Amino acid sequence: MTTKEDTSAIRSPVAPAQKKSLGDAVIDKLGDLIYSPSSKPREEKLAKLTDEQKVELQIIEEDAIANFSGQLDELESALGMLRMGHHFGWKVLYLIHSKRTIRKYEGILGIKVRNVFPETGPSSYRSYGLALAEKFSNFWKVVGGDIKIPDRKKVDS
Repeated sequence: MTTKEDTSAIRSPVAPAQKKSLGDAVIDKLGDLIYSPSSKPREEKLAKLTDEQKVELQIIEEDAIANFSGQLDELESALGMLRMGHHFGWKVLYLIHSKRTIRKYEGILGIKVRNVFPETGPSSYRSYGLALAEKFSNFWKVVGGDIKIPDRKKVDS
């Protein structure tokens, strides 16, 4: 029979959190200084699309669905990008997707994101990567991977 004391001795101790490098700590602090997403009401986070824009999105979506052949998860992802574009803008799309993925989704949708979406949208302020890219570096160097932006989820952990 195992006692309570026996089971506590079997458990492994919790590993101490890894120490951050000085560079990571500096980036964390800079991120805290420049990235402070305010709590905006729902209406202010969403793009206000015109009737023409809504019809354009519907036509793009329907054409993409009707003409698509391939892996359905790629179509689903492309349609998700289509729906996010006006709210976040093409700059955020370029930060969350590789250039190759953007080109693939543009092919599926039959569009160029820079022609359909604004540079930034009403929710683009919520992108930690965009805030850092615009404040401290050349946006296209970040998109190209020459400058790395830390994953905010990992920074907040």
